[in-house]
Amino acid sequence: MLKEERHQLILNEVALHNRVLLTDISDVLNVSVDTVRRDVIQLDTEEKLKKVHGGAVSLGYANNIGEQTKVYALDKKRVIAKKAVQLLRNGNIIIIHGGTTCLEFARNIPEKMSLTCFTLSLPVAIELCKKPKLEVIFLGGTMAKESQIASGGQAILNLSRIRADFGFIGTGYVDADYGLTEFDWESVQVKNAVLQASKNTVLLTISEKLNSKNRYKTCEMSDITNMITELEPSNEKLEVFKKAGVDLK
Repeated sequence: MLKEERHQLILNEVALHNRVLLTDISDVLNVSVDTVRRDVIQLDTEEKLKKVHGGAVSLGYANNIGEQTKVYALDKKRVIAKKAVQLLRNGNIIIIHGGTTCLEFARNIPEKMSLTCFTLSLPVAIELCKKPKLEVIFLGGTMAKESQIASGGQAILNLSRIRADFGFIGTGYVDADYGLTEFDWESVQVKNAVLQASKNTVLLTISEKLNSKNRYKTCEMSDITNMITELEPSNEKLEVFKKAGVDLK
């Protein structure tokens, strides 16, 4: 495979999943980790992604405060956000995890709506604070420098003391049979705590992530109340999820 082809595949993986491991890319490309590392260093130098320890993140994920100009599939994420807002009612208590789709959801909450909003994401908290009728509570913890999302024991403890109407999460990977997965164990623990703290869990994901999986399991599909993609619920790509009992929006 030519270097240019490798670079494009790396950029595609990073754009789709926001953050990837060098070892995962090595498996996808069937090349050594050292080769992938050199490729990622070059792409970082060219400002096409950001190299982090053991992997790479997309520029939209690493720089998600302010105008989103480098977010992958932003139009699709805006469709998802507008659908998700329709679930909300005045007086709801909600939890928003983090990531680019959750951030877009926060931006689409109407200013006239009155909600109590817990979030683990600093960028989401900043967006929510722009809405005059929202009570915004930031759930502290160990802050990831790339995503600015809190994790760790303190975040999980704080979530254990909440019972929200809705918990909104994204995912790196989702499969109708296997459920939600991530490559990062810490992220799995926090997202699972969001599930436990929510009466209804809403998965926000672009359809390109469907039928994919990684190392660590977040939950079963049966643990998800609603799944929202940019597709119409009747789309044939979603049929297997409908059979799994997920309410599609």
